[in-house]
Amino acid sequence: MTDSQGRLLLVGDNPFHGISHISQERASQRGQLIREPQYAADIVTTALRNGAGGFTFTVDDTTLEIVRLLSKNEFDFIPRLYAFVPYTYEYVRLAVSLGGIPGLARKIATQILLSGNTKAIWHGIRGGLTTDPSDVYKAYLYYEVGRIRAAARKTSSLNCVFVHEVVTDMALALDMKWLFNSHIAAMNELGIRPGFHTRNLPFLLEKFGQWKINSGTIILTTPFNAIGMQMNPSKLEAEQALREANKFEIIVFGILAGGLLQLDEAMSYIDRLTNVNGIAVGVSKKEQAKETFKFISSRK
Repeated sequence: MTDSQGRLLLVGDNPFHGISHISQERASQRGQLIREPQYAADIVTTALRNGAGGFTFTVDDTTLEIVRLLSKNEFDFIPRLYAFVPYTYEYVRLAVSLGGIPGLARKIATQILLSGNTKAIWHGIRGGLTTDPSDVYKAYLYYEVGRIRAAARKTSSLNCVFVHEVVTDMALALDMKWLFNSHIAAMNELGIRPGFHTRNLPFLLEKFGQWKINSGTIILTTPFNAIGMQMNPSKLEAEQALREANKFEIIVFGILAGGLLQLDEAMSYIDRLTNVNGIAVGVSKKEQAKETFKFISSRK
């Protein structure tokens, strides 16, 4: 579940969506099998039995099916779930096919109504009547949390819900303080830790300082790797921000830089960082899952 330094180890889901941060060709080379829920669930299960303590995933039908399949397995511990919402790429695709944002909004509203989730429905109706974006956002959150918990069937613990990086970083740029406060309030009400996914940790910490957001329950997740890939605005500034982020729990991802780094090289860099509370790594094969998490969890 953790490594020798007490850092939580998580298996990531990027390979299951056909995502590679190097190239689409690299993602395609993995083939279609990895996108099959049972195949992916077997990989996650292998990781959980070899050192991983949980599964981090963007919420969509595929990953929810993976969570359902995981719920049928027995582990020596209760796996932790770390979810990202919304799955922005899927919503962009739907918006295009449904005639834009109005069509997408109608589809989501219909799904919330059909879900029978009273919290989600109540906030959705109130948000529609008052045009309060906070209520509309909370309706969506309650709907997604309901879907995750139904899939997990009490055999996994939903520990944190992150706002996806695309929304987080856009909301930071647009000074949307209300969204961050709404997310924190909704998650605290549900007994779930609020999280924010960003590719610009220095800017997020700067805005949180301005807004006086420093809740000890917040988890942040952001890329860190030896070559500085996706670390904005620069590797040095991201490292400095991490050293100053002791008010928050930090989970790092992208440690392999999309496969450009070997695992031992990647971990040598991560081991030198301070304030790292967790590490998320995506794997695409069972043998890779076994070797990766055994290596990290046994590292001195």
